[in-house]
Amino acid sequence: MYRERATEPLLAARDAGRARGDGYTSSFGRWDRLAGVRNRPHRSFAGPGSLCFPPELYPVATHPLVTAGGPERVEWLLLRRLHDYLDFTTQLESLAVIPVVTAISGGRSGLDLPEGMRADAFKIMTDEAWHAQGSYDFAQQVARATGVPAERPDGGGPPAFAQRLDAVRDRLPAGIRGVEALVFAIVSETLISGILAQIPRDERLPGSLREHVRDHAEDEGRHHVYFRAVLRHLWAALTPGERGAVGPHVPAAIHAFLAPDRARAAGDLRTLGLPERDVEQVVAESWPEERVVRDMAGAARSLVRYFTEAGALDDPATRDSFETAGLLCLD
Repeated sequence: MYRERATEPLLAARDAGRARGDGYTSSFGRWDRLAGVRNRPHRSFAGPGSLCFPPELYPVATHPLVTAGGPERVEWLLLRRLHDYLDFTTQLESLAVIPVVTAISGGRSGLDLPEGMRADAFKIMTDEAWHAQGSYDFAQQVARATGVPAERPDGGGPPAFAQRLDAVRDRLPAGIRGVEALVFAIVSETLISGILAQIPRDERLPGSLREHVRDHAEDEGRHHVYFRAVLRHLWAALTPGERGAVGPHVPAAIHAFLAPDRARAAGDLRTLGLPERDVEQVVAESWPEERVVRDMAGAARSLVRYFTEAGALDDPATRDSFETAGLLCLD
């Protein structure tokens, strides 16, 4: 089994794996001096303060049916949301990114990539392992400081994105299985989440949390540039038929990473003792569909541009899929 994993490519080898005219320019030239794993200290949670997560990014916590129960409910929900974010990061790096950069670094992506991209994939692997371990460790510190455990009171389960990505993968033709891993990594690493953008600047939050997220965001800036280059190579390597098979599913992958986890929110509200009718109302009113679509389009703006530049939206079915998902509404 392990021997097979060490040699099996993500995607069947491509003859035209290099993007035309692509001269890869690494963004990791000063990685030894800039990477969080190399030069950032271990972040120690210094105490909850007044907020542990921006309430604007978790509207469930500020819904009137929740706040009517007192500030303790709000505080608990925001702590639970912080734990979910930290768990999401740990799982995302472990499940969606590290396996892909491991394959790229080992020459098993199926793409004809420049040697510099393989070398940089090793650096990303190191970064992402640090992010996963750091997020796990930070969650344990938060749990000890606040008494709110990292484990979910309802037993939890994997983050919603894992189940959503499985559903996307199952809809792809069997002949190109493996391409979804590359697409999912590209999508996850080039989205610009509100969390990475806002938490480091939010002075209401504990300084240690802001520093933890800032460390992550600075590394992700380099990863963003790298995976933009991977996308160019991937799309150049796919046949027109393969592009037409994969492209229409990209919006579902974007949705998998960005859509709120309504089931986890509902479970937390039930733990607080809200009746089922109130749980349904809070969840529905916190995330009206038009708001979710607008927020996803904003976070995916750069990613949509990259797919457009790669030629993905030249395929009518792919463009229709992006349009139906509301991802072109900011054009």
